Amino acid sequence: MTVPTPLSGFRFVPGYLDRPAQEALLSALRSVLAAAPAYTPRMPKSGKPLSVRMTNCGPLGWVTDEAGYRYQALHPETGMPWPAMPDLVVEAWKALARYPHAPESCLINYYGPAAKMGLHQDRDERDLGAPVVSLSLGDTCLFRIGGTKRSEPTRSLRLASGDAVVLAGEARLAFHGVDRIIPGTSTLLPEGGRINLTLRRVTVPADGA
Repeated sequence: MTVPTPLSGFRFVPGYLDRPAQEALLSALRSVLAAAPAYTPRMPKSGKPLSVRMTNCGPLGWVTDEAGYRYQALHPETGMPWPAMPDLVVEAWKALARYPHAPESCLINYYGPAAKMGLHQDRDERDLGAPVVSLSLGDTCLFRIGGTKRSEPTRSLRLASGDAVVLAGEARLAFHGVDRIIPGTSTLLPEGGRINLTLRRVTVPADGA
C-alpha cells in the first residue's frame, strides 16, 4: 500500500508484524529495557524535556541533551554499552530496508497518552543513502509526513500496532512527526501508549563491509 506523499521513496506497510510477532518483539524489548532503561531526553541548548521517553539498542544510540543531537556507544545515564538489537529487529531491517548493510542504531521511543513529536528530519547520520525503517507497537498514532522543507504541505495517516514505515530515496529527509496518540486502540501494552522503533544506518560502510 502506498500513501500519497509529495516525495517518492516513502513506503507504508500496514500489518507488517502480526500479533504473535508483536508479542515476541515486545518480550525482546523488555530485556533491552532491563539492560538500558528508558530515560527522559532533553532538547539541545534549552534542556527542555521531550514528551517521550527513550532508549536504544545496537552499536550506536541516538541521544539528545543540552550538548546537542548525536550518536554514541554508551547509555547517557548508566554509562554502559547499548544492548544488541533483537533478532526480530534485524530481520525487519533485512526485509524492509532494501539496503545491503546492517543497521547500527535502533532508537526506542515510548509515547504515553499525551506524548507527541514535532516535525523533524532524520539527518544526524553520515550515511544518508541508507533508509530509515520504523516499527510501531501499541496504541495507534496520527503520523504526519511532508517534504524536505518544513514549509511544504503534509499528509497524515494512522499507524497501528504492527505497522511499518520506510523513508528512502527522496523521502529519506522528509519532515515527519507524531501529532498525537489515540489511547485504547491496542491491547498489546498493558500500560497503554505506543512504542516506536526507528532503525538507522549511521556510518558510511567501508568497501565490502
